[in-house]
Amino acid sequence: MSWTWADNWWGFVFIAIAGFLATDIWRWLGVVAGNRLDETSEALNWVRAVATALVAAVVAKLILFPTGTLEHSPAWLRVGAIAAGAAAFFAFGRRPPVGIATAIATLALGLWWLGF
Repeated sequence: MSWTWADNWWGFVFIAIAGFLATDIWRWLGVVAGNRLDETSEALNWVRAVATALVAAVVAKLILFPTGTLEHSPAWLRVGAIAAGAAAFFAFGRRPPVGIATAIATLALGLWWLGF
């Protein structure tokens, strides 16, 4: 017996509803709750600190315990790319896109230079 979409449409509906319930409701609740938050509150400062710590942890994991092509790249190149990105970030008025682009470009050029 062959499978057709018309025979099992309810499975797709279930996936769509479950996906909506798992993600979009929380987004809307965040919007509603976020409108009532004071931007200078301690709770929001804590949320910012946790978000910053999570990003820093992911970056540190990529530098110290890389996978894929980065696993074969030298540690000095990974650390140098982050240092160049941080220097560009501060030199150009604390603009995240400048720091990120500089770090990526430094890493890409270093990998190209090393023959990766």
